[in-house]
Amino acid sequence: MSNSGYKIVLTADRTLMSEYYGGLFLGFSACVPKGLISDRLYFSLLCPSVEVNRDGSARYAPCGIRKVEATLLNYGFQREDIIVAHPEHIDKVVGPDTKVVGIAETDPLGIGPATSSFTGLLGGEAYMAIKFRELLNHPAIKRFKPKIVVGGPGAWQLESVEARKELGIDCVIVGEGEKVVGPVFEKAVNSETLPEIVRGEVVSEEEIPIIKGPTICGLVEIARGCGRGCAFCVPTLQVYRCLSLKHILKEVEVNLRAGRQPLLHAEDVLRYKAKGFRVNKEAVINLFRTVQNHPGVEMTSLSHIALSSVLDAPDVVEEISNILGLGEKAPWTAAQTGIETGSPKLIKMHMAGKCKPFKPEDWPEVVVDSFEILSRNYWLPCGTLILGLPGETEKDVDLTIELMEELKPFKSLIVPLFLVSMGGLKNRADSFILEGMTNKHYELYLKCWEHNLNWASTLVKEYSYLSIRGRVAQYGLKFIFSYGIKLARELICRCRDDYDYDLPTMIRDARSGKIKVASSLPAHLAYQLIKLKMR
Repeated sequence: MSNSGYKIVLTADRTLMSEYYGGLFLGFSACVPKGLISDRLYFSLLCPSVEVNRDGSARYAPCGIRKVEATLLNYGFQREDIIVAHPEHIDKVVGPDTKVVGIAETDPLGIGPATSSFTGLLGGEAYMAIKFRELLNHPAIKRFKPKIVVGGPGAWQLESVEARKELGIDCVIVGEGEKVVGPVFEKAVNSETLPEIVRGEVVSEEEIPIIKGPTICGLVEIARGCGRGCAFCVPTLQVYRCLSLKHILKEVEVNLRAGRQPLLHAEDVLRYKAKGFRVNKEAVINLFRTVQNHPGVEMTSLSHIALSSVLDAPDVVEEISNILGLGEKAPWTAAQTGIETGSPKLIKMHMAGKCKPFKPEDWPEVVVDSFEILSRNYWLPCGTLILGLPGETEKDVDLTIELMEELKPFKSLIVPLFLVSMGGLKNRADSFILEGMTNKHYELYLKCWEHNLNWASTLVKEYSYLSIRGRVAQYGLKFIFSYGIKLARELICRCRDDYDYDLPTMIRDARSGKIKVASSLPAHLAYQLIKLKMR
């Protein structure tokens, strides 16, 4: 630890410095409004901190921060001048010698799709935005006034002068950082004026550095970009590139040395080494077989898949399941995916590339058939839907409701999200807001959560033993989830039967006391019981 502080401090808000007990799905809790449960309960049970070293550094950090750290070291900065710090230990690392604090953020203003969907309905402000603001207002940062540089997937939210000025941000890096972070941080270290916005350039796979420290959940980037061209999505606007097996294995080893199993990350893991939209079967199978057979690897997991890739190569899904021993070594593997809509018209208008190599008119069938393939092979899809796409009509919403009915038999989670004007739609379409929702939207919204609750009991039982490390955590989360499932079922039934899917009216009645909602006493009881067990 340097009493004078480190020249360069890299960090993220507190919600990004958690592994959520090894469970990616729990990360969505950072998007819900503060106040639904107590902060103490939230940060001890749902969002526990990563381990912190004595010098204030985080033992595990988001992959984006590790890429910046590696880039700066490769650029020529000295190891002793850089620290990847835990946000709650900023006082240990920021001092008079600190020149710049670099912050990686996913949703700094709380206006991303998942966050706006939850806060739009429930009100309040999400934990992620609150913790980002707390970090910027940390006493050590206010006292020593280092330059503040913000990047990451949510950097687009900070392009307005007003936002940067209000938050005290000196520079925002939008896009890929490998070619620009070195010069920006060099200027900061030399106390030079920073450009307010820097546009990162797309880099080749050879320019993407190998991480120097372990990542949250052992995440390893295997490809960058997508190229499917969905109008609303930023990552898909980037050039698609794949990293070599040699590069991937080196990052797997970095994480293994820190006790983390590999989590392979790409916008669509099944398109690894693909030249177009057809799955490169040999390359994908070789990737999973090589990583899974690497010394020290017990289980390989993955982050995202495209449903069109699943249907294009069902034999690859089956072979990966065999390689990982799914159904025997683990009940399932999970992956996030985009359903977005049941309307072929909207697919054609806004995301024709999503369904390739199939046609937009085939999309509902692609979704159902892919879910069947995934279910048969012990894969759990966590899908998203988008409400409020430009040009959406009630007929389009009806088609999505019909698609939801067809997905009932398949173990899965499906999360409805509000459209956010970003990516190719930025300044060309309005973000979807609560006032734009019709009763059909509410019906679809609640049918999604009915679907999730129908599978929730099974998933809680399997998930707690699959992903959540520690019997105490398993006990507490199962207790809370079981209670939450029961309460949510009651509320959905009431909204359907008594309010005809008029969710805002029911929420207003609950807030005014016209209807009674169960207290949070069971959650607090769970917390007390867990504290007793830990003694």
